[in-house]
Amino acid sequence: MLIPWRPLSLSTSATLKDALRNLDDNAIQIALVVDEQETLVGTLTDGDIRRALLKDIELHAAVTTAMSVAPVVGYEGEHLLAWRQKLQGKKIRHLPIVDAQHRVLGLYFDRPVSLSGLPYPVVLMLGGLGTRLRPLTQTVPKPMLKVGNRPILEHIMETLVSQGFNEFYFCINYLGHMIRDYFGDGEKWGVTIHYVEETKRMGTAGALSLLPHAMQTPFLVMNGDLLTKLDFKALMDFHIAQKAVASMCVREHEHQVPYGVIDLNDNRIARVVEKPVYRYWVNGGIYALSPQALEFVPKDEFFDMPTLVDHLIERQLNVSAFQMQDYWLDIGQMPDFEQAQTDFDEQFLAGKNER
Repeated sequence: MLIPWRPLSLSTSATLKDALRNLDDNAIQIALVVDEQETLVGTLTDGDIRRALLKDIELHAAVTTAMSVAPVVGYEGEHLLAWRQKLQGKKIRHLPIVDAQHRVLGLYFDRPVSLSGLPYPVVLMLGGLGTRLRPLTQTVPKPMLKVGNRPILEHIMETLVSQGFNEFYFCINYLGHMIRDYFGDGEKWGVTIHYVEETKRMGTAGALSLLPHAMQTPFLVMNGDLLTKLDFKALMDFHIAQKAVASMCVREHEHQVPYGVIDLNDNRIARVVEKPVYRYWVNGGIYALSPQALEFVPKDEFFDMPTLVDHLIERQLNVSAFQMQDYWLDIGQMPDFEQAQTDFDEQFLAGKNER
């Protein structure tokens, strides 16, 4: 089975210490060293690092000093049996899969592998029309718009999969066939993807009533137009520790009034505050829900997540706020989409290379 390779990747400028962190974080026992074109340069294992240290190579040395420069690889288009034969013939556990230009496509194991095996399903709301991003969304659903040459939804998936989530529900409507064609059943990412077909607009929570079976554990709900480096496991741990029915990710938002603000007492000026800054907690579009929350979602109706949260609060159920400090961007309008392109290298590529 192919598993996501980018969480296992290192740049050629990474150090052996970075490699140790990568191997420890991912527990897959191999790191893939790639260049800026995502071409496979070499592979690195615990054994490679141990041998380098025995040769007195220091931890701040580049990974290129210790990596295997001629790893066994499988090629795009080869039959699965050919990949298995290479694993068995070379008595190895991992097989990088590359295209004709040696660009990495995935990492093959002879059996399914879960990076962490977290038991929490993820529901992704992907059915919106994306009208504020037209004409870009005239022929492409918003989650499939590309940031850094890959769809927004693929970035979301890679973040979640790298943290151990492996069961997904894609709630699709507008141009949903494009999402289904691209992601399939999830095998490419080593996960399971179920599809929930909306036949009409359902809002950000209505599709929860269409889930094929009742949830047995807490689960994540997330909008499909977000770029974030959130620690989703920390959110689930918080939700469970709070014994909450729902937990909403909230983020501090600052708003500066560009004028002097006047406090009046009848017709007298009590105070002048020049260009004050106000701070608010805003909804981050990411939620942890317990199965009980589904009891309050109407069947086959338009229904939004903020409305669900209000219903739970009205019934005096425990609704918690998880304060986000991580990078987060809601790609709702054209300026946001342009900002995502600017942020991508710094927030995602640089962070990966420095692991």
